[in-house]
Amino acid sequence: MKILFVHQNFPGQFLYLAPALQARGHDCRALTDATNKRASKIPVLRYRHEVPLPDPKATRLGRNFIQMTDRGVTAARACLQLRDKHGYTPDVIFGHSGWGETLFLKEVWPDAKLIVYAEFYYRGVDRDVGFDVEFSRGGFDAVMTAQSRAAHLGQSLLHADAALAPTKWQASTYPPALQPMIKVIFDGVNTDVMVPNAAASLTLPNGQQLRAGDEVLTFVNRNLEPYRGYHTFMRALPDVMAARADAQVVIVGGDDVSYGAAAPKGQNWKQMFLDEVSDRIDLSRVHFLGKVPYAQFVALMQISRVHAYLTYPFVLSWSMLEAMSAGAYVVGSRSAPVEELIEDGVNGRLVDFFDIKAWSDALTQGLAEPERFMPLRRAARQTIVDNYDLQSVCMPRMVDFVESFAPKG
Repeated sequence: MKILFVHQNFPGQFLYLAPALQARGHDCRALTDATNKRASKIPVLRYRHEVPLPDPKATRLGRNFIQMTDRGVTAARACLQLRDKHGYTPDVIFGHSGWGETLFLKEVWPDAKLIVYAEFYYRGVDRDVGFDVEFSRGGFDAVMTAQSRAAHLGQSLLHADAALAPTKWQASTYPPALQPMIKVIFDGVNTDVMVPNAAASLTLPNGQQLRAGDEVLTFVNRNLEPYRGYHTFMRALPDVMAARADAQVVIVGGDDVSYGAAAPKGQNWKQMFLDEVSDRIDLSRVHFLGKVPYAQFVALMQISRVHAYLTYPFVLSWSMLEAMSAGAYVVGSRSAPVEELIEDGVNGRLVDFFDIKAWSDALTQGLAEPERFMPLRRAARQTIVDNYDLQSVCMPRMVDFVESFAPKG
């Protein structure tokens, strides 16, 4: 088959799938934004998207829809050139629906099968909006904003032949009428790489070396922000560090915003919540690494004695599953995305997202009694090996799913 992947930050969720399909003899190509410089193992075609942002006063609730449909128009025009100037016609298009890129591709290639990656459907209640009243109080205006933000996502599925979501809960966020279109297959965890390693070590920027078996508490996210519970984690640290005088805290994540609102003007979330507790923690034992190479992240998960993962009811992070695969003892927030994978007391711990004392107690206990939680660490890895392994579970399912749309005859 000729398969066209579409993702403004390719490879994204297609990191493993695209090369796997190419290795099976399919003609795989990708369409992405010209600003995306990520390396790719398959040929990449780029579009240049330079559309002015809409005036918020003029567009109000429609500004998100305008931004996404504008990108969809740009992607569609790039595909028109592929069709008309280069004679390219894919059999299957597999695109992420999150930025509107797939909206008009059926108009370019009506006979191609269109699969969309359905990651999350916004709503004003029971999800991220209004979950954390410190930063989002919800209310009717927030409900309308969230509903308008979802408009292009619903449209994307209506124009598609099928969709794929990584978890059952994320699939369940879509309207009931659309859910039958959605196949649930996780992207996959490379359990041969994310594996327990008693010999693992990590050298910190100050030259200090941490090894497996050391008292290390870890927290990892793309960016340090409320959506991923950074504020809760930092507020729990003073009691943890007071109780555990030898604990080293290693925090990975950037200073930007991936989700939700930006910090107040002139500030960033990382510094705001560090400043809030800095007079009550030993800063020499708190290590901010920023964004790290993957090999360093692997080593960090292998040396972690306790790994804290928090999230709003939102998209689940790959990093949590990778931590479990590496045999980390994960203390996770009791929120729907996490509860799909972690059973409290069986393969990890669950703590109420907002309960600072419970977080301090759970993290302290995990650091103090590593042997007690060894069965949970083993069970966490087994959960991933059995259900989310890249090569034995997820990739065969994903390949079968895509190849099921091969032209007949």
